[in-house]
Amino acid sequence: MVGELAVVVVNYGSSGLLRANLAPLADALPEAGIVVVDNFSGDAERAAVVALGAERGWVVVTPDDNLGFGLGMNAGVDAAAANGATRFLLLNPDATIERDAVETLSAAVEVEPLALLAPRILRPDGSVWFDGSDLNLDDGRITATRKRAVADDPRLEQWLSGACLMVSAELWERIGGFGDGYFLYWEDVELSYRARRAGASVRVVDAASAVHAEGGTQGDGLETAGAAKSEGYYYFNIRNRLVFAARNLDAATVRRWRRASLPIAWEVLLQGGRRQFAHPVAPVRAAFTGVRDGLRASRKR
Repeated sequence: MVGELAVVVVNYGSSGLLRANLAPLADALPEAGIVVVDNFSGDAERAAVVALGAERGWVVVTPDDNLGFGLGMNAGVDAAAANGATRFLLLNPDATIERDAVETLSAAVEVEPLALLAPRILRPDGSVWFDGSDLNLDDGRITATRKRAVADDPRLEQWLSGACLMVSAELWERIGGFGDGYFLYWEDVELSYRARRAGASVRVVDAASAVHAEGGTQGDGLETAGAAKSEGYYYFNIRNRLVFAARNLDAATVRRWRRASLPIAWEVLLQGGRRQFAHPVAPVRAAFTGVRDGLRASRKR
């Protein structure tokens, strides 16, 4: 048994982060179960995660290959539910959260099971990394919720980052978990979109906060805003925007999103700052292939 509350983490080559970030949280929350899904990255890493899990008494799920983030989380939640959990904190290995914030989120979802909740998420330097994001259904642009000109703009859909989410078993079952076909990025946008259509509220709990060193699972975590991103970040964010559209929106809207692909790809690149263009091959290559593969995927669907 893992307890009514389970912390579910998907690992990929980050056993050091599990020991640095997850182990202290587990110590602070002895009543919670810990489930780690180790997406396969190599024999040495697999052995390290299994050994850490045995040492700490965690449930470790060991798929034969790399499922990606969403399907990895689905496997972890399945394991936690099979062991008796009814509330799930979905957490990145490169994110940290204190006991009181977990208790705030857990209490809120216990009162309102049909609520998908996230804390405010800060960078290590204290700046805001995430406090709610909006998806513009007109063209697929992403903007911060706090920048809304109109509070109830019907074109905007708030979504929550998968870096730290609290969800009940009831809502998870109603939604069906994360969708397939994304691997990385945008699966949390779809989860939020589907949650709202399943009758759930989707919101940030300002009284709870977490810290996220973005990209820590792919190298050194980003301490501040404006730092260059990985090729995977650019590729999957650009590609999966069109995957989401094709899976969830009508044909006319998908066509509008397709027409906006190039300017939005450029906007995604600019999230990594202009200094990266001193060596532009990698980011531009990732953006080009992301647009190409996104267009192909949207046609297939």
